[in-house]
Parts: sequence; C-alpha cells; structure tokens
Amino acid sequence: MSRDIYELQGFAIALDKVALVSRVFEADNDEGYQFNITFAGDLRLPVKLPTRNEADLERQLFLRALKAS
Repeated sequence: MSRDIYELQGFAIALDKVALVSRVFEADNDEGYQFNITFAGDLRLPVKLPTRNEADLERQLFLRALKAS
C-alpha cells in the first residue's frame, strides 16, 4: 500500500484528504471509545475501539502516518 494511504478498520484512507483528527472520547451507548477523522468536504469517519488504550494507540499510529505523508 502506498505511503499516502492508511488502512484502518477496513477503510483505505487517503492521507492527503484528512482535514481534522479529534481527540479520543467515550462513545455513546457503551460502544467503547472513539475518535473522528474528518476529511476535506466535511465527510466524517468515526473510529470506535473497545478500550481507551486501543483508541489512543490507533490514533497515535494514524497521526504518525499522517505526519510522515
């Protein structure tokens, strides 16, 4: 996979289209923890993971890939 593409929960994300990454917060309805990725054009992808540690780690890895692109 190209360096400008990141795979996350079955989605291939074009890193040059990312506009914003939110902080990790508790998801509604006891669905674990989530952070949101907002793309150019105001499309939002909610990333939900079962524990805060997993959500924090995935967010950090995503931000690292974003900075490297």
